[in-house]
Amino acid sequence: MPKASANGLELEYETFGPEDGPAVVHIMGFASQLTRWADEYFHGLADRGYRVIRFDNRDIGLSQKLPELGVPDIGALTARAMAGEAVEAPYTLDDMADDVAGLLDALAIDRAHIQGESMGGRIAQLVALRHPERVRSLVSVMSTSGRPDLPQAEPEVRAVLFTVPKDPTDAEEVITIGTEARKKLAGPGFDPGEAFHRAAAEAAYRRNYYLEGPARHMAAILATGGRQGELANIDAPTLVVHGRDDRLLPLPHGEDVAALVPDAELHVVDGMGHAVEPTLAPLLVEVIGDFYDRVEGYG
Repeated sequence: MPKASANGLELEYETFGPEDGPAVVHIMGFASQLTRWADEYFHGLADRGYRVIRFDNRDIGLSQKLPELGVPDIGALTARAMAGEAVEAPYTLDDMADDVAGLLDALAIDRAHIQGESMGGRIAQLVALRHPERVRSLVSVMSTSGRPDLPQAEPEVRAVLFTVPKDPTDAEEVITIGTEARKKLAGPGFDPGEAFHRAAAEAAYRRNYYLEGPARHMAAILATGGRQGELANIDAPTLVVHGRDDRLLPLPHGEDVAALVPDAELHVVDGMGHAVEPTLAPLLVEVIGDFYDRVEGYG
């Protein structure tokens, strides 16, 4: 896969579909490599004529790592955030939104449909706020405004998501943790089963395993805080997609984003959790692809 120089960093990216199609940029979530969503989703949009770009965020996957920034104490930063105090981090989600604008520059794309999932949805919202001239539309999937009084993740889901291996060099331990996390995040209506989750966790480990990056991602989330006071300033056509069975960011998070962004559409998917596996991909291709078609004026 190629790399692009964007915002002073080297970002690994991959493209699908015709070079002359309307551009779609997908932003992955916390601790997620560009392979986290099912390939079927990206191929599905490409088959509809879109030029789809997915990439590894900074500090994850095959994009540039930033070990010189140090490993933040997430416990201490979380305590400061919960106390309403300012949080300092190596970088913020605003910086990661600027990475997206830099990627558009590197690929000579003036405007694109910007979509993101979970943390990537937060970043997509910030792209729409910081670089509105680059945004053809916004799609926020299984994400949040960051408003602190929204329902919290189920404890067992949060626990497995933030489990750190006792021995990071033990592949079996790392893969087992990854498998359990995927099982907890999958929605009951689209769960492809444990064998799939295990194979996907193994593939993610083989592609790249880097423990420091997620810590800096979480610090960025904490330092950036909520955007509930800003989302009313988004003027791009917006679609919010959320699973009714999301155990990490419950449905009120998506409903809140849709209520705050002017004229946003909300699509709730029964049986969808906090993951997009091959079993869910065709439905999202239809829902999100139809939205892009309407924005582009097709049909």
